[in-house]
Amino acid sequence: MTDRELVNRVLSDSDQRSFAEIVKRYSGMVFSKSLAIVRQEDLAKDVAQQTFIRAYERLVYWRNDSLGPWLAAIAMHVALNELERQKRAHSLTAMPATDYDAEREALLQQMEQAIAQLPDQDQLIIRLHYYKQMKTDEIASQTGLSQSNVLVRLHRIRDRLRKALTTINHEL
Repeated sequence: MTDRELVNRVLSDSDQRSFAEIVKRYSGMVFSKSLAIVRQEDLAKDVAQQTFIRAYERLVYWRNDSLGPWLAAIAMHVALNELERQKRAHSLTAMPATDYDAEREALLQQMEQAIAQLPDQDQLIIRLHYYKQMKTDEIASQTGLSQSNVLVRLHRIRDRLRKALTTINHEL
């Protein structure tokens, strides 16, 4: 059965066996691509799994004759995103303890107070973007907003928070 036939069966009938066949055909290639990027076997397995989850979710957008290059591109993006996520997590944990002094703690508390004053959806957008480190397309998917709307809202929310922090600091 061709890739196109398998994809059509998955899309039209939600045929899990057809998707399992896709995974069987391409899991080695996806794992190899992932391992070449992340260079850790366990992490490469996670990346491969995320690749197939993302591919399943976006299968309707596939337009080629062969799934291989499309899956390889998804694997590459997932692997690079994972490396970036790990880099950010490492840089956060690598901060010296001296960075957390009373002044910094007060600023963080002020920021939390300013965020708490935002409307619920704006709070959600900020928390997803900064705390969960989600990208704007992921936030758009979760909130039902368009990606451009999320970008605009993030910009406006940042402006409001900046102004709120300036007001708080002037009052002190």
